[in-house]
Amino acid sequence: MELQQVVGIGAGAFTAISLLPQLIKILKERKAQDISLFYLFVLLTGLGLWIWYGILKEDLPIIITNIVSALLNIATLLAGMKYKARR
Repeated sequence: MELQQVVGIGAGAFTAISLLPQLIKILKERKAQDISLFYLFVLLTGLGLWIWYGILKEDLPIIITNIVSALLNIATLLAGMKYKARR
């Protein structure tokens, strides 16, 4: 495996798990008043475009890491909507 691939996979992996701490915090505290849902929608749009780009380039690491990112984003978005409504 070349250095370029290792760096790309590492960057993708860290990006993919970047929302995990926020999701865990929302689920533990059962509140999400300080979460920007607009930010999550914008991020999800960008991730969708990255997935499309990965498909066009036939680049599996880009596709997989951005799918994981998108799934975590969707989970954070759903948890945010659920707990933001609670007061």
